[in-house]
Amino acid sequence: MKENGNARTLKLGLPKGSLQGSTIELFKKAGYDIRAEERSYYPKVNDEEIECILIRAQEMSRYVEQGAIDLGLTGKDWILENKSQVEEIADLVYAKSGLGKVKWVLAVPNDSKIRGVKDLQGKRIATELVGFTKEWLAKNNVKAEVEFSWGATEVKPPNLADAIVEVTETGSSLRANGLRIVETLMESNTKLIANKGAAKDSWKKKKIEEIATLLKGAIAAQTLAGLMMNVQEKNLKKVLAVLPSLNNPTVSKLSKEGWIDVMTIVTIDDVRTLIPKLKEAGAEGIVEFPLNKVVE
Repeated sequence: MKENGNARTLKLGLPKGSLQGSTIELFKKAGYDIRAEERSYYPKVNDEEIECILIRAQEMSRYVEQGAIDLGLTGKDWILENKSQVEEIADLVYAKSGLGKVKWVLAVPNDSKIRGVKDLQGKRIATELVGFTKEWLAKNNVKAEVEFSWGATEVKPPNLADAIVEVTETGSSLRANGLRIVETLMESNTKLIANKGAAKDSWKKKKIEEIATLLKGAIAAQTLAGLMMNVQEKNLKKVLAVLPSLNNPTVSKLSKEGWIDVMTIVTIDDVRTLIPKLKEAGAEGIVEFPLNKVVE
């Protein structure tokens, strides 16, 4: 176990590239202030027991499996592509532009005659996800040439490839390049993964569990907001009737006679319609506040 001064150290791999910004922001909400200098691959973090390194998500699971990294964040897609034997600690459903999963899809030019996997027989496919794509073709008894794409995959059909297998969140980039989606090969999301040995080490296991709890809490909070308000006792039932039934608001008496303080957590999507209804029901001094973590 590596020593950092007097503190034991957990080696944490952060995904460099498209997920880097959203991952650092997620850690910030979880309470970890990670600062990545422009030309450094070793970000600083406000926890002396953590040592960070930036690694491409495509490679992360291999280094975690080998033990060069104790804990890392990468996609389910790259774990499958690398066939890595790692401990999956938590599903962290977020992507570079929001909360959600991504899809690996088969895409072709709009005027292509390819309508399904069987039409790929003898064709050329460009993708970063070479191994998984070959396995998918084999399962469908289709023989096609699969070549690794170093980037700008969307521009390769029809001159450099007949089709591509590419990752997408919304499909907008594919459509902008004159491509249509034929089939979805898989859905993927970010996973927190650990080296199997690290997951068995008592100190590292506890540290990993702490990080996982805080990260999951930070993700849960991103779709929620807090509301607090003052309510006269005579209006309390009407106000509580407006609030979503799944929540249990905190109700406490104020120093001012006949007034109650109500605080609750709601989904961000509900806030816009709730506040006018609460006002109409008699709530006053309504304050909305953001949440960093919600730990169940």
